[in-house]
Order: sequence, then structure tokens, then C-alpha cells
Amino acid sequence: MSLDGFINDRDGSEQLYEGDYDASELLEGMIRATGAVLMGRNAFAMSGDPDWYADNYEYQVPIFVMTKEPPEEVPKQNDQITFTFVTDGIESAVQQAKAAAGGKQVTVVGGANIAQQLLAAHLVDEIQIGIMPVLLSGGLRLFEHLGDQKIRLSKLKVKESGPRTDIWFRVEK
Repeated sequence: MSLDGFINDRDGSEQLYEGDYDASELLEGMIRATGAVLMGRNAFAMSGDPDWYADNYEYQVPIFVMTKEPPEEVPKQNDQITFTFVTDGIESAVQQAKAAAGGKQVTVVGGANIAQQLLAAHLVDEIQIGIMPVLLSGGLRLFEHLGDQKIRLSKLKVKESGPRTDIWFRVEK
């Protein structure tokens, strides 16, 4: 996310977030802690080839994709990675992902829309934000469209890697 709260610029690009830092240790920890992934349809489509996930995606766990319409063909799967296309709402997607996670965390991968839905439905326990020192002055904001909700956060930890600062927050219930 940019310092001014955008997760991509006006053209939908995240190119300015590419920096000289090593996030491998951070990513490895997240992968170990993750038992299932919940993502939006747009995030799922970003690979270009749905079959790419089975042999290449860092999260080799069950994946639950929020969508209004599932694809005609189920993408390639393997012993660890399976796909479930959830069409009956965010609550159902979270319940299914939690059940599949086997006590591990459900990691949300995607953009602002799925994050906003989860926050609005009070289905988020923790938020991790990677902040890059750039001001985009426009684009897609992560924390827009939340209505009049007041969401209280408690800082859990901070980690710096080059220009990037990651902050973890607990969502107060």
C-alpha cells in the first residue's frame, strides 16, 4: 500500500511497489502459517492461466475463490492445492476456508473489494499491511467503502525490509 492508502495506481498497476528489498523471510513465515487461502475473482484471474497455480503458486493449500460465476473448467489441482469457487457469500467462503485450514490461518489474497467485504462483515481477526514510501495521489484505496463503521486496531508487530514496512494489527471485536 502507498503511504496515502492506495493499493494500486489509477491504471491498476502495482509497479511502483517494486523495490529493493527481500520479502522471502516474511513470505516463508506466512506460507508456513497458512492452511487455506481466500481470494477474490480478480486476484485469481491475475495469473492469466488458472492451471499455473498447481505447480507454481507459493501457497500450496486449498484455495477458496469468491465469485459470482465459477469458471466452466476447474483449474488443474494437485495433492495440496484444490479450488473451491464460492458463490453464496463471504460468510460461507470464510467458514469453508476455516474448515479446510485445519487450525492454521486463512490468508486473504486479493484486492480492496474482498478486504472491504470481510471488514464490513466483521470477519477479520488480523490485518497485515506492507507500506511502501510512495505517494500515488489516486487509484484504488484499500479502506474505502466501509460506511460509517469505526474499526479499532491494536498494533501487534512491525517489520522493516529495505524501503518496505510491514505492520500487523489485531482487529478489536
